Amino acid sequence: MDTIQNQYEAVYHSDETTRLRQDLALALRAAAFHDLSEGVCNHFSAEVPACADWFLLNPRGFQWSEIQAEDIVMVDADGNKLWGEHEIEPTALFIHAAVHRIARKKCVLHTHMPYATALTLTENGGLDPLLSQNAMRFYNRIAVDRTYNGLALDHAEGERIAHAMNGADVAFLTNHGPIVCGESVAYAYDDLYYLERAARVEVLAHSSGLPLKPVEEHKAALAASQIQQERLQSTLFFESLRRLL
Repeated sequence: MDTIQNQYEAVYHSDETTRLRQDLALALRAAAFHDLSEGVCNHFSAEVPACADWFLLNPRGFQWSEIQAEDIVMVDADGNKLWGEHEIEPTALFIHAAVHRIARKKCVLHTHMPYATALTLTENGGLDPLLSQNAMRFYNRIAVDRTYNGLALDHAEGERIAHAMNGADVAFLTNHGPIVCGESVAYAYDDLYYLERAARVEVLAHSSGLPLKPVEEHKAALAASQIQQERLQSTLFFESLRRLL
């Protein structure tokens, strides 16, 4: 047992995992700064580089604005805590563990951010990627899960959500909130930020009562491709947040 615990501790404190813990903590503080957090609820997670079946997760009971790298907890794909000072919240285990294990996503961000969540309450169920330029970056990257079963308090519900994503980077969980996934914390956070910006202008446009004017699908596809080729912007944005926060 001591040998296994030493292994967990070594991985947790390795340079690569430490950098990832720092990035995940930064993303959480940034989300609080951008008003994307909600009390001490919701979770961000990232796959541990040394083992695809382990991931990092924010602890239970902490405001996102206060989280530092040393507060991040390391768990396995079954949701068992491997290393860390704090406890973890049950719904995080069921949703995030399933998305990492089944959808094979490296970074998984789940929030109840207001405008994107507002769209989950509509008949459409999510963002329209043919409206704003910010929305077009998500063209062909969105899944809408139209089933709501209450809180995700068991493995079956987490697995259902993961399968409903069908490989998409962004999922709108009906009457619940969004999930945003990415190959890195920086990329995922950039998408999370712009998803909320796009949702906000869509809600505002609908509230005007004026007819909306979507673009043709081929133009949205072009914009999405162009934005994906400019991922340096995602890294630069994240590094600016590191300087700021």
